[in-house]
Order: sequence, then structure tokens, then C-alpha cells
Amino acid sequence: MRLLPLAALLMASLPALSQFQMQDSHTTASLRGIHNVGHGIVWASGTEGTVLRTTDDGANWQACAVPPNAERLDFRGIQAFDSETAIVMSSGPGDLSRLYKTTDGCRTWKLLLTNPDKDGFWDAIQFSHSPGNSKSSKCFGEVVGDPINGHFALFLTVDCGDSWEKQIRESPPSLAGESLFAASNSSLSVQHQGSRIFVTGGKSGARILRFWVGFDDTTDSFSDHVAPGTSSFRVVSRGWIVESLPNSRPSESSGAFSVAENRIGRQVIVGGDYKQPDKGLAWYQERYALSHTLPHGYRSAVAYDEATKTWITVGPNGTDISRDDGLNWSALKPSPQDQPDADRNWNALSLPFVVGPKGRIGKLHPNALPSAGHEQD
Repeated sequence: MRLLPLAALLMASLPALSQFQMQDSHTTASLRGIHNVGHGIVWASGTEGTVLRTTDDGANWQACAVPPNAERLDFRGIQAFDSETAIVMSSGPGDLSRLYKTTDGCRTWKLLLTNPDKDGFWDAIQFSHSPGNSKSSKCFGEVVGDPINGHFALFLTVDCGDSWEKQIRESPPSLAGESLFAASNSSLSVQHQGSRIFVTGGKSGARILRFWVGFDDTTDSFSDHVAPGTSSFRVVSRGWIVESLPNSRPSESSGAFSVAENRIGRQVIVGGDYKQPDKGLAWYQERYALSHTLPHGYRSAVAYDEATKTWITVGPNGTDISRDDGLNWSALKPSPQDQPDADRNWNALSLPFVVGPKGRIGKLHPNALPSAGHEQD
């Protein structure tokens, strides 16, 4: 769809710690793509063909070369493999949705794919993120776009993005006015090559679509086109499960914006109405029920912190956390050491990093998340 903190609560004997440590991105672009590869390597992306990279955990952010003919593109999604290799996705009508790849630390870029659907619009790109990934699994990725002729557009890769094929077996029919939101590159989650989910919104309400797929969903030879050194993919049974999300307040600007999974596959979904930022929505995986206590406003991204067993969600007017798998949410406010707006004006998460408009990048302080039972109200 055309879419357009953490305060540390510590024991009384310890000094207060900051929430998000602000970093200098050296850009004023609106940032919506962020991917923390680990080991200090993080990539970010945004408007005006902007791609950023750090190899020292955010101490210094490098402005990458703009991909060819991308000066006016809006890079809503980025997925990286290491310090040298990343794929960036632009979102826009028709051929303004594109994929570029770099293998030399963003000095040069190769155009991989341009949206073949003139009425299409790409919303998210994700690669497999299940724990203990083999090289073969890590090379599986998907791009999802708004419906074309009543079905969602899906593109798959098994060779780390070097080649893509459109899924030829159609998804379940889309509803009238249904689409995805390209707010944070997190309306799609790819747990592994056989299991993917995405969430939607719009005038017909919000839904979650879960997909198990065999690789006959593309051409017959698709599973053979794998990255060097990887094994062919096993063909599995194909199936969809589609569920409506309750109390989704249907409108063109509202619905489910982001879905995240933890290591055991438990899912939490957040959203709301981006035109009414004080109205938030969230669902937890108990038959995808509406959260009992909602986030304190529209939220565009959600992520899970394994170390503290905490779900974190961000948006334009604040940040919330949940320690009961999305059943209840509590707001987090800046500490005295933070900037007054450290909890707000955020678009997307890849913990511990967060990005927002006008080049905002923050990094979650290592001790910022409160211990269990000490959330703010």
C-alpha cells in the first residue's frame, strides 16, 4: 500500500540508563529499511536512493553509492548477508519497485529485478531467518506486493537474490481494497523456505496469510537454481491458511502493519491507522486475538528481544513492550539521560537498531529493557 523506550527501569541503587542512543546517519532521508546482520554490521535504507552501512555497530555510518537510476527511488526494504553483500528493495507504482544488489560493500550495484506488473507495488523483502540456518536456507527469499488481478504478487529466490521467479500458483483471492503496508519492511516474515506469512489491511479489514509451499509454485527447474555449494530444496506440500484479525477498524489507512516471530515460531502482529497515530492495534497468537491492553498508538514495526523475552513495537508517537507474548502492552518513556523524543518518531526495527524520518537512527542501550515485572505504565 502507498504508505505513505526505551527507558531503563533499574534497581534503585543503580543509576538510570538511556533508552535509544542516537547515532549520526549523515542524512536527512526518511529511513524505513534496517537490517542488523550481527558482528557490528548493519545496513539501512530510505528515500532518494539512500543506502547506509556501518561495520562498527553504528559508531560510524557510511553513505553508499546510489544504485543506477535510483536517485528518486524510495528504498523501503533492505536485507543483508554480510559487510559486503546486501539487497535493497524500492517501493513504488510499477517499475518504481525494483531490487538492486551489491557484493562489494555498496560501492557498486546491480539491478536484479524490476516489477513486471505495471499496476503492482512491492511492500516487503525478507530472507529466511530460522535459527541454525544452513547456507541453502539462508539463500531463500521472498518479495511480496499488493494484489494484481485479485491475487497477491509473490517473487521467490533460492540463490541469495541473484535470480527471481514469480510464483505462478495464485494466492487466495484478495478482498476488496486489501493490500499490504510498506511501512517498515516487516509486513512479511519468512521463517524458513517452506513457511512464510504476511499481514494485510485496508477497507475490508486486516488478515494474516500463512503459506507452506512446494517449489512447483514457480517453474519446474526453480529448485535447481540454488546458490553454489548449497543443496537442492525439498519439495513440500503446498497450502494456505487465511485468518481475519478481529477488531481491525477497516479503512484504507488501517490494518496490520508488521508481524514478527520468535525462535519457537510464536507470532505477534501490530498496526493501527497511520492517519490516526493515537489509535493502536495489536494481536497475539491465541487464535490471533486482539491484545487485552493495546499499544499506545499506531505502530509500524514489532520485533522480539530473545535475551529479555520482550516484544518491542515502535511508531510515530511512542514505543511499547510486552512480556506476555503480546497479550498486554506498556509504554516506555525516555529517561532523564535521553532526548525528550527518544521513544517516538520511529519507523522500523532490527534490534537493537531503530530508524525513522529525517535520518533518525537509534541503538537500544544494552541495559535499557527493564527486568521482568518492572515495565512502566
